[in-house]
Amino acid sequence: MDTNISHNRNKQQLIFTILFFAILIAGISYVKWWPYYLKAIAAASTHSVGDSIIAGVGTATGGVSLKTGFSFTIAYFLSVWKALVVALIVGSLVQVLLPVRWIRRYLGGTKFRNTLIGTLMGVPTMMCTCCSAPVTVGLAKSKASVNSIMAFFLANPLLNPATLIFMGLVLGWKFTFFRIVFGILMVLGIATLVGRLSTKKQVEVPNGVDFDPVEENPEGLLKRWWKAFYVLVIDSIPAYVVIVFILGTFEGVLFPAIQGGLSGGVGAVILFALVGTIFVIPTAGEIPIIQALMALGLTAGPTAALLMTLPAVSIVSLALLKPVFSWKSLGITAASVFAFGLVAGLVGAFIL
Repeated sequence: MDTNISHNRNKQQLIFTILFFAILIAGISYVKWWPYYLKAIAAASTHSVGDSIIAGVGTATGGVSLKTGFSFTIAYFLSVWKALVVALIVGSLVQVLLPVRWIRRYLGGTKFRNTLIGTLMGVPTMMCTCCSAPVTVGLAKSKASVNSIMAFFLANPLLNPATLIFMGLVLGWKFTFFRIVFGILMVLGIATLVGRLSTKKQVEVPNGVDFDPVEENPEGLLKRWWKAFYVLVIDSIPAYVVIVFILGTFEGVLFPAIQGGLSGGVGAVILFALVGTIFVIPTAGEIPIIQALMALGLTAGPTAALLMTLPAVSIVSLALLKPVFSWKSLGITAASVFAFGLVAGLVGAFIL
């Protein structure tokens, strides 16, 4: 290859890379880093991060309610819409600004170091499980391996530094330490398991061609980005809204009254591990929910189960991953989160 052509390609590649990280950092700073910094300062003095997104959680059994479903859907999307927009933009830009060979080099392998890199990438982005899903899909379409993207997907909500700080300030630092230990075990363990049991280790790039943005002209690049963004939106938003509404409609059944009811024991651990695996919350939403339930008498075991499962996955986030994961892999992920929730609940009953 001619030296000048090679130099121009490298220069253009550098520009695209800088552009990607500039957009990523600006977006995350606006919707995550700066708001969470202010929220941490407030939590230090008030020992609260706001009200639970589930109104009256644990105080009354509301049953099935379409009105509640509508209210929950509105409240949920008001909490996450900015982060979701950033996630869709980043998830689409991953596919058009970063060369596939870079993604494959660091996130394309099936070794433990690839899982670890995916985990470390998921810590500073600090997204909730549903907002991390579009970025996970984008990485998958750029030839990242199953274990790497699953680690990234789980690390975002489970090892979110801001959530860990909020947790210490509101619930106590023993909860933060518990979350860190079990969070690391869950992220690395589940990502490794799903990666090994997955039939396909990588997502096939359309037409079998590895995309290199440097080889595209500006018009082609813009069209490719719009297509990637459009597909992410179509694959994400309709199912997102419908399933969030359904979960909100049944929130009174999923979170029954615990006063004088099921507030402790193995049965409660199983219940809340299951509910936590199913239900959807915004970033750090588990903290006010747990705070309210503990005030009503929820014991340490089910609290620990909810602490680990509620932020990790939901029916919504698993559905958003369907374009790049098989039903088998999604089932293994959900079952593993539930199993870890049971273990966390049994351990937490003794140490929290």
